[in-house]
Amino acid sequence: RSGSLSNPSFSLNAGAASNGVYVFGKTERQNNLDSLKKDLKAKLTECGVEDSFIGKVDAIFEEELDALVHAKLLNEGKRPDGRKNDELRPLYGEVGLFKRLHGSALFQRGNTQSLAVVTLAPPGAEQLVETIELFYKRRFMLHYNFPPYSTGEVGRLGGPSRREIGHGALAEKALRSMLPSQDEFPYTIRVVSEILSSNGSSSMATTCASSLALMDAGVPIKKPVAGIAMGLMSDKEKYKILTDIQGPEDHYGDMDCKVAGTTEGITAIQMDVKIQGIAADVLGEVFEQSKKARLEILSVMKTVIEKPRAETSVYAPSIISMQIDPEQIGEVIGPGGKVINGIISLTGALSIDVEQTGKVFVAGATKESAQAAAKQIESITRKFQLGEIVEGEIIKILDFGAIVDLGGGRDGMIHVSELKNGFVEKVEDVVRLGDVVRAKVAKVENGRIGLSLKAMGEK
Repeated sequence: RSGSLSNPSFSLNAGAASNGVYVFGKTERQNNLDSLKKDLKAKLTECGVEDSFIGKVDAIFEEELDALVHAKLLNEGKRPDGRKNDELRPLYGEVGLFKRLHGSALFQRGNTQSLAVVTLAPPGAEQLVETIELFYKRRFMLHYNFPPYSTGEVGRLGGPSRREIGHGALAEKALRSMLPSQDEFPYTIRVVSEILSSNGSSSMATTCASSLALMDAGVPIKKPVAGIAMGLMSDKEKYKILTDIQGPEDHYGDMDCKVAGTTEGITAIQMDVKIQGIAADVLGEVFEQSKKARLEILSVMKTVIEKPRAETSVYAPSIISMQIDPEQIGEVIGPGGKVINGIISLTGALSIDVEQTGKVFVAGATKESAQAAAKQIESITRKFQLGEIVEGEIIKILDFGAIVDLGGGRDGMIHVSELKNGFVEKVEDVVRLGDVVRAKVAKVENGRIGLSLKAMGEK
């Protein structure tokens, strides 16, 4: 063609371009193409070609490579790295890389590598989302980071890009439906995927790595989730569907369809197309071919970790959930948070989260601290029954009776008339400060507890 780089005078023939593109390694391929483009520009300059045309070389070069990749695949069935159309790149997985973390996993497919890390936190660590239309909390977050070094580049590390936010959202949606309910697993879950190396389909590698990391963290997900990126090369007469597309196939291909799911079905789909549209029957073939690949990936993941660990990491917080009467929320919190903060200070608990429904989540760095805090709350919210026998220390003597510490900030009073049968001149004649007594609950009224010591004698 006139002005085309395929013109023999420009020394770029199909053989040279083919040798540049059709190599196994990503770095080698990129170096070949950069060298080819550089040589071509030098040749054009030597031939006296105008600078205005040389400035268009990059765009024309890409057009020619696009045509070459399409022709090679459609006519010869040849992919840049030599794989079959439905063949996956080599897979590798590993869990428990960092023992100090709550959960971690590495997943690699070809040159694409994702390191996923799971952090578990109490319910109070949920992300509060406020928009004009919505107000809600997120208990599961997945963040995707794509640093420059993942593609062999040097660049500034700043806030997440739109691409990173979108890829993270896709992987998060792929996993969300497999998470346990808050009643089953009362933790806030954050997953961070660091892309260590990239050559296509890093969002689906993130899905696989995150699924492995969640199981390593002891999160009881319903089923493992895997993801695969499907591609399409087509012309007016024929088409080829590609499994596990990489760099050149994504760049020059007509479709990038990411499909994530379990052995039972699909949990997330995202499709980008560069042509006018895709026929429904072709899309059906894409899903069928993606299922075969997904099952193959899941079988490899199963050899890495078969099911979620029975327990969370010893470094993860211990959480106890309990239900109290919503009317007693004020008693647990106390004026200005005095009671709840006192429990945290006394027991060493990390946090105590109280919901309006009366659901309470107690978190501790250790199981013992969480249990101690839960016991304090049980004491505060305990409902005493008439006739129940309690035990406590006399903490105050009054003219008309004695105050007994019932634990958890609760106390009861033994009226002077309930100390013993007969006349009592002084309270100290029967009980003294510091005495530990057993008494019977004689009255419960508006949260006040009346005790009887003489009823114990009658018994």
